[in-house]
Amino acid sequence: MENSFDAIVIGSGISGGWAAKELCDQGLKTLVLERGRDVKHIKDYPTMTKNPWDFDYRGRMPRDFHEENPLITKAAGFAEDTAHFFIKDKDHPYIQKRPFDWIRGYQVGGKSLIWGRACQRWSDYEFKAPKKYGYGIEWPIAYKDIAPWYSYVEKFIGVCGNTDGIAAMPDGEFLPAYEFNCVEQHMKETLLENFPGRYMVQGRWAHLSEPKEIHLEQGRGKCQCRNLCMRGCPFGGYFSSNTSTLPWAKKTGNLTVRPFSVVHSILYDEPTGKASGVKIIDTNTKQEIIYKARIIFVNASALNSNLILLNSKSKRFPNGLGNDQDLLGRYISFHNYRAGAGGEIEGFKDKYFYGKNPTESIIANYRNLEEQDTDFVGGYTIFTGAYRNRTEEVPNDSPQLGADFKHALSKPGSWRIYMYMQGETIPKASNRVYLSPDKKDDWGIPLLVTDVGYDDNDEKMVKDFIVESRKMLLKMGCKDLYSYDSNQAPGLDIHEMGGVRMGKDPNTSLLNEFNQLHTCKNVFVTDGACMTSTGNQSPSILYMSLTARAATYAAEQFKKGVL
Repeated sequence: MENSFDAIVIGSGISGGWAAKELCDQGLKTLVLERGRDVKHIKDYPTMTKNPWDFDYRGRMPRDFHEENPLITKAAGFAEDTAHFFIKDKDHPYIQKRPFDWIRGYQVGGKSLIWGRACQRWSDYEFKAPKKYGYGIEWPIAYKDIAPWYSYVEKFIGVCGNTDGIAAMPDGEFLPAYEFNCVEQHMKETLLENFPGRYMVQGRWAHLSEPKEIHLEQGRGKCQCRNLCMRGCPFGGYFSSNTSTLPWAKKTGNLTVRPFSVVHSILYDEPTGKASGVKIIDTNTKQEIIYKARIIFVNASALNSNLILLNSKSKRFPNGLGNDQDLLGRYISFHNYRAGAGGEIEGFKDKYFYGKNPTESIIANYRNLEEQDTDFVGGYTIFTGAYRNRTEEVPNDSPQLGADFKHALSKPGSWRIYMYMQGETIPKASNRVYLSPDKKDDWGIPLLVTDVGYDDNDEKMVKDFIVESRKMLLKMGCKDLYSYDSNQAPGLDIHEMGGVRMGKDPNTSLLNEFNQLHTCKNVFVTDGACMTSTGNQSPSILYMSLTARAATYAAEQFKKGVL
């Protein structure tokens, strides 16, 4: 009986933490399995209060580390002060049939410790567009179905923002927003005046700008605007599983967390037609252990969730759990982050900014809303902002010592504006992951093969962003404009989605409207793997909302004896 629980949650990150919280709150004895090490809030944040000069390499990593880890060192936010929350390349290999940068953080809390924290809601446009414009299947839910759960999650985690009244980015339950600086206010006004339908808003971010009672009950405090979030925040100023959902679940007395537990597979029971438990391998001892449960939530992060289900083979499901139609592992998607732009803006020299704003401003998607108005489908969010260089740029041929040099360094430099895109991509069957037939990891589990790439729609979207961003920057008064297409491989966005998509028809999808496997009703998938399409907004808050909804439903079915 010591290995038996009411529910098992695979993964302790953003969605896994929410599954644990909701199931435990409903009274279910819940086991959370995490393949990485344990991380406790504050205790295991070794760099949280260090100064730049306290680091051996002043925040950078040495050359030999970069040479040994060419993948993970590309990741946004990776540096000497955050390296402890990222894997090392050689420890967790995979096979790239086409280039794909798989960014991972294996520890209790997962990537919730190092996520970007942007929290825009989807609108009905995103739920309806794939079917309307013919580039995907129909979602089994609409905005009205998930809107109450967005509100539920926002109130608990704390999301700052304003009520802006934008149809393409619905308002939520917000804490006070972080104010625009003077140039950002100018940017907003310029857009309203010159580009009807293009709205720039203060960042909707998972930060406690003004904590409420529910956040104080979690033991969290006000964001101090240090903008050192990815080190681990000792104040609990931003949301993570470690500061919020897991401790909350722990207080119920119903939670057990087992780190160092690589999930091998989900076990299927032929007589009942349900999953009976999970087989894990202890990462330290290599011992195989089986845990039993009546409900299983798969929240291992999208690609690992695909891997686990593909490796969960039985007589009934020889090609992976629920995989009757060869859909599992297909329609892998991501966000298109390839393009950016910016420039210097004249004026505003009598103004500066205060503090380190942990959020970014957002230009809501303005493409293909009521109708398709471009030669591509889907839309893109633009993240943007303005900053002032700390010092004037001192020409290289000027003296680099002496009083004149020192005085030059004491004068603030020019203001600059930046923009970068986060674009929707089209789910395609040819974009897929599958198991290697002959290569395995240190625990005897087949390596994952990634076969994912861009298409012509992505190229057209990049070009549109570059053209339109230039128009906007010129109207804002920028000079010395630049733009780029990084041509970075998919995956570096760290928004991998799909492979176990939701849908109404079991012939074209694997999950129903409550994230249950159509053919194995006590298995739920609520991380990025469940996504039917990608939308253009940052997806993590949608994962959390889907998870809270599905876990509440699962607990109700459990209590009725259905599961």
